[in-house]
Amino acid sequence: MQNGTRAVLQRVCVWHESGAVPWLCTVVATLGSSPRPLGSLMGCLDTGEQIGSVSGGCVEDDLLARIRSGEFTNSSAQVVEYGLDPEQNERLGLPCGGRITVLVESFGSEGLEWARQVILALKERRSLLRRFDMAKNRTIIEPVDRARETMFDGSVLQQFFGAKQRMVLIGAGQLAIVLSELAQALDFEVVVTDPRQQVLAQWDGPDVELRGGMPDDVIRELGVDEQTAVITLSHDPRIDDMALMEALTGDAWYVGALGSEKTTQARLERLRFLELPDGAISRLHAPVGLSIGSKTPVEIAVAIMAELIQIRRS
Repeated sequence: MQNGTRAVLQRVCVWHESGAVPWLCTVVATLGSSPRPLGSLMGCLDTGEQIGSVSGGCVEDDLLARIRSGEFTNSSAQVVEYGLDPEQNERLGLPCGGRITVLVESFGSEGLEWARQVILALKERRSLLRRFDMAKNRTIIEPVDRARETMFDGSVLQQFFGAKQRMVLIGAGQLAIVLSELAQALDFEVVVTDPRQQVLAQWDGPDVELRGGMPDDVIRELGVDEQTAVITLSHDPRIDDMALMEALTGDAWYVGALGSEKTTQARLERLRFLELPDGAISRLHAPVGLSIGSKTPVEIAVAIMAELIQIRRS
């Protein structure tokens, strides 16, 4: 699992505050197949310690070797291109025809200043835009109300930092454990909520945020936004229906409910009886997940994640 943006920035801040000289590497351009998306970050020290990834392969090793050799300076950012020829692609493990451009910066006091702003914004699920001028070695941070493309024209980087994809799972059973693991592997922030304290107390899954209380209250407290998916898994209508009523009338980009076709029809009737608008009900993905004949918790979790990926990529 790759470390998220917030984790990378937090670590390089800690390194800087401890007196070390960190480096921040950012994927600023790609061509063809790319192992990591635009904006991907890697923080590292010349001792070899690193967090995050720009390729998931040998590019990281090459960058660390160049940093150790003194090829990069502390006073200015530099650009490195990878994938310039087939031989280099093979040596570095890049996809055939793929090319990535990496911006390498020494992370000093100015980096500490803008990184702290980004960390706080991400924690509060706010979005910021960083504009970095290589010639002036200067960063400007400004708030934005919608996603922007990360762009680099060779001298100025425009880098978007936005709220991380979040998954809110209603019900803390076995399926929630497996689904949490898959979601985290795909870089989702996961929140699991269940009003049944005895069920929460038996949680044996990954390190996620666990919340008690009624799920509709939890959803309101979280402030579900357009980067949030809500999925009910408890099998208890008294729990699931309250969560669905709150989620379907909010901004969540995906709302799903576990259950058979028969269970789904009964759920839809209950939601209509509770006078939920037809437009809101039509947003519900139920039965949740792609129809692939899944039976076990792992198979069901795969079907759910596959549907989320399919919708996001379409």
